[in-house]
Amino acid sequence: MISFLGLCVQNFIQTLKYILGGNVKWKNVMSQAAMISYDSLPIALSIVFIAAVVIALQVSKQFLMTGAESYVGGFLAVALIRELAPGFAALAISARAGTAISAEIANMQVTSQVDAIKTLKVDPIGYYFAPRIISGAITVPMVVILAELFGILGGMIISYYAIDLHPNRYMSSVWLWLNTRDIYISILRGFVFGIIIPLVCATQGYKTSGGAKNVGISTTKAAIKTTVFLLMADLIITFLFYVC
Repeated sequence: MISFLGLCVQNFIQTLKYILGGNVKWKNVMSQAAMISYDSLPIALSIVFIAAVVIALQVSKQFLMTGAESYVGGFLAVALIRELAPGFAALAISARAGTAISAEIANMQVTSQVDAIKTLKVDPIGYYFAPRIISGAITVPMVVILAELFGILGGMIISYYAIDLHPNRYMSSVWLWLNTRDIYISILRGFVFGIIIPLVCATQGYKTSGGAKNVGISTTKAAIKTTVFLLMADLIITFLFYVC
């Protein structure tokens, strides 16, 4: 894992040089943005919505028993914005788009398409990595924001039907507990996760060798490594902004 992390950092630096050199084709960035975030939007929003509904079901009656039902919205909003929405959305994008990135680049590697790019004197790492990293960094925070809105909406709906909590009281506690700093940090999480997902998956795909069988193995490894690195990054961000 440590050697793979070093390889990711090396590829990221090389990609930054490629981007700063003005070699990025923005048409490719747009197509990758559609593949990474737009196509992953339904599953990401569904997961966060269901998670919010489940949490609201579990805590609403407990809050009602203690007379604190008005705070269900605030509690759920803080939980979603600080942790659940960015994490679940990133994992959903990783499962759908990240594995696709790894499989695509791994297939190019084993079929010698990467070697063909090298013969044209084009940096393959910059060519394959840059559009995916840029699109991930831009669009994943957007998915996170939408997921937070959907989660809060899901909690409001289930709280109304479960404990007859009026939407006005629910939203009042959301605004009472909500902190703009938490929103900024959640956007930062989305930005960092949007870089990690394509970087790790593309690196794993790029280092693939052998035949078609290894493409599947590399895709599985990409899914596992991306999950580990996302959780590590989540821990670091939480420690920096909520502990230090």
